[in-house]
Amino acid sequence: MKESGISRMDFIKRSALGLGGAALLPSILHAENQDTTPDVTTKSIHTEKDYTLKNVRLEVGFDYEGDEVVATKTALFTIEIADYRIKDIRANQPDSKVMDMKGMLMLPSFRDMHIHLDKTFYGGPWQAVKRRTGGVKGMIEMEKELLPELLKTSTQRAEKLIELLQSKGSAFARSHVNIDPTVKLDSLKNLQIALENKKNGFGAEIVAFPQHGVYYTDSVPYLKEAAKMDIDFIGGVDPFSIDGAIEKTMDLTVQLALDHQKGIDIHLHESGESGVKTINYLIDKVNENPSLKDKTYLSHCFALGRLDKVKQEEMAEKLAAAQIGIVSTIPFGGLVMPIPILMKKGVKVWVGNDSIIDHWNTFGTGSVLEKANLAAQLYGYSTEFDLSRILKLATSDVLPLDDKGVQQWPKVGDEANLVFLDASCSAEAVARISPVTALIYQGNRVF
Repeated sequence: MKESGISRMDFIKRSALGLGGAALLPSILHAENQDTTPDVTTKSIHTEKDYTLKNVRLEVGFDYEGDEVVATKTALFTIEIADYRIKDIRANQPDSKVMDMKGMLMLPSFRDMHIHLDKTFYGGPWQAVKRRTGGVKGMIEMEKELLPELLKTSTQRAEKLIELLQSKGSAFARSHVNIDPTVKLDSLKNLQIALENKKNGFGAEIVAFPQHGVYYTDSVPYLKEAAKMDIDFIGGVDPFSIDGAIEKTMDLTVQLALDHQKGIDIHLHESGESGVKTINYLIDKVNENPSLKDKTYLSHCFALGRLDKVKQEEMAEKLAAAQIGIVSTIPFGGLVMPIPILMKKGVKVWVGNDSIIDHWNTFGTGSVLEKANLAAQLYGYSTEFDLSRILKLATSDVLPLDDKGVQQWPKVGDEANLVFLDASCSAEAVARISPVTALIYQGNRVF
């Protein structure tokens, strides 16, 4: 994908035009008289192991004018699902008496790779954010008062938020969950209940997240206990500005991950010298401990956006060599992150919605397809080829066609994690934030 400049004002104007297409069609897996909002409650999920879908639209190649991709070829197929996987992909059988997908485009289901399911206002009365003072530390003080109240309904709110993500095509999330002296392990336990209740239609990874600092508040004993539980990553936040020491905080984080065979995912908002030092320190630690390669991530990592292009490329090469990924949301306020450079250098780049309608953020639609759309606008990806490539931000790198237009997904044996959209191809889906019409997770029909 080629980088193209776009002014901040043009980006904001175009973004406003792109957000109106997210209304959902009736579920085509339910009766025609269903309500237009998909029913994604636990009771609605169909868990039968074997069934067949007809009139499924798949991408099969590119059309070219000279060496330019000008369109995406698609065709209709019949897909057989068995034991929660794709058992067969065959020529379409339009007259067969099986579930009719009516020509909807099938893509890999979406994955929200940075979100906080444990703390949200979603599912309750409307609230906008309040005026902030004191930066992240000021927010920590606010959370000390707010979180005990949120805990009372955090399981139910998390379930509602999961349903929102499902309605937007996501069947998986990586959720950060507060581990701190205020909530101790209760927020984690409440989220685990929600995830258990939703397990037939939604998968997740959990990051034990010391939102209030590791040492700024005494979160160490709770982090150590959480590391023994059913979580996937040890988290962190701004070790210099919150805890006052990069090495001490990072050493504990790395050691906990090593001792308990977990990954690492650290919030890094610091955009100056301390941010760069933290990135380099983590790179060194991962290189010293190769078992952490491809299991370590920096969330946000705003320091990259403050570097000049040469240093961005150098840092991207170091991150790629250490197999450290970058995960964040889009846009980044007034900061333009070097996502094209990171991807060009082979750094794994994923996105998520981060906070949705909570005390940190008033906004959030729940759609990672919208994030891919915003990235396309921000970085000037407007061609058929570029739009089809940036879809990988929503699918965590899985694309139907490779860069040469050769079909690489789906394949027989793949897990049946599928989303269906009212779109002719993935490029259109990204450009128009096309409506999601159905979702399947591990073969289970969510809606």
